[in-house]
Amino acid sequence: MRRWYVYLIECRDGSLYTGIATDVDRRYAEHVAGKGARYTRSRPPLRLLARFEYPDRATASRAEYAIKQLTPARKRALCAGDPTVRPIP
Repeated sequence: MRRWYVYLIECRDGSLYTGIATDVDRRYAEHVAGKGARYTRSRPPLRLLARFEYPDRATASRAEYAIKQLTPARKRALCAGDPTVRPIP
């Protein structure tokens, strides 16, 4: 069974991008090459901040949605390992 990941990227303009993938390293390389999401084509990635593993796509999608609802400050706290911020919906 394939594992899914939610990942967060910091873009050069300071914004954060959240996505899901089965191979985060390959997907990040696509973003860097300008072949990723439209968002990262216009805001090139600076670095991969974090990745969180999930057992299936449905769970990863729910977590992605929950993370996208967080403020940028809470997203950064999540990436820094703040135990008060949880990536699980």
